[in-house]
Amino acid sequence: MPERDDARPGVRGKPALVALPPLSLYVHVPWCVRKCPYCDFNSHERAGGPPEEDYLAALQADLEQAVPSVWGRTVSTVFIGGGTPSLLSAGAVDRMMALFRACLNLEPDAEVTLEANPGTAEADRFEGYARAGVNRLSLGVQSFDDRALEALGRIHDGAQARRAIEMALRAVERVNLDLMYALPGQTLAACERDLREAMSYRTGHLSLYHLTMEPNTVFAKYPPKVPDDDASAAMQDRIVERMGEGGWERYEVSAYARPGQACRHNLNYWRFGDYLGIGPGAHSKLSFQDRILRQARARMPDSWMRQALAYDGSHVAEERVLRAGDLGFEFMLNALRLKDGVEGGLFIERTGLSLLSILPAMRRAAERGLLEPGLERIRATPLGWRFLNDLQMEFLAE
Repeated sequence: MPERDDARPGVRGKPALVALPPLSLYVHVPWCVRKCPYCDFNSHERAGGPPEEDYLAALQADLEQAVPSVWGRTVSTVFIGGGTPSLLSAGAVDRMMALFRACLNLEPDAEVTLEANPGTAEADRFEGYARAGVNRLSLGVQSFDDRALEALGRIHDGAQARRAIEMALRAVERVNLDLMYALPGQTLAACERDLREAMSYRTGHLSLYHLTMEPNTVFAKYPPKVPDDDASAAMQDRIVERMGEGGWERYEVSAYARPGQACRHNLNYWRFGDYLGIGPGAHSKLSFQDRILRQARARMPDSWMRQALAYDGSHVAEERVLRAGDLGFEFMLNALRLKDGVEGGLFIERTGLSLLSILPAMRRAAERGLLEPGLERIRATPLGWRFLNDLQMEFLAE
């Protein structure tokens, strides 16, 4: 079946990029000690720890096959996510970083983030990760309340979380804490206690997420009793209020930072930059002068390892070129998450399309009070930010 005319290079409506966007690297480590009942990420329980040698061999094979698609481009950020990447030994992370430096043009001051579990065994490795080149740690604290942590199925307690934070701050200069609210049985006062403690540390970044019942999770099948909409809205309002009073900038829907501490890797996502994803289930967005490509790796760890080592490309489970008609929605899905939005010219630069292609949707959103009028900056109004899904959906029809 032939492609539509507007999907072929050189034909009306085809993206034409003058310059390629910044490039990031995402690395997925899929294993964990125990899968949390709310988690819908590609994570898999494994007794005895991750198979480091097999994983590193497959990761090298995956990267070597991907290098031609990003040849000559500079990598500005690296994010090692999971799963629980902190199950890897410091030696394994050191070898991983050496691989990246050998195969990629990694910026000397690249931001290198590793997600970590606050469990004691993993926290002891933080200084080793720093020596390997990790300069930012993201700790999945979620709560300091032992009862809440138990309800969430976490394997650490509040004391371990506090110890991990102190060790992380000794190891690296930049630390993020992930915190959740609207937890089972949580009151507004308990939410505020968690927040107050998180703000008391010298960390520069906080990610604050509303607990949601994602499909295909244990919580979706057996929902716990959580605060109602009014109670959870009150928690969100209190979080925004307290963080503002404390001098933290809410620069993205769920992200707060002290000055100079915004996550560069996530900013590249939200500004519709490029990212190469390697590891099981990892996703990529890669731009070329005449097209923008999305890829997804094989999801199951054993299949991904076997297929990557075959060097036949079979580890790439999905690949598609984004149609011009999809780019407006894809761009806005990311950019509108930023409090300050983006410059109008960035849409042209990152999609290769004219702003005229999304002008009808922008007008509709502005008429509803969801989007600020004008083309110089694309930014949600306070109302649009509060009802972000409604605003983003305006661009889906385009």
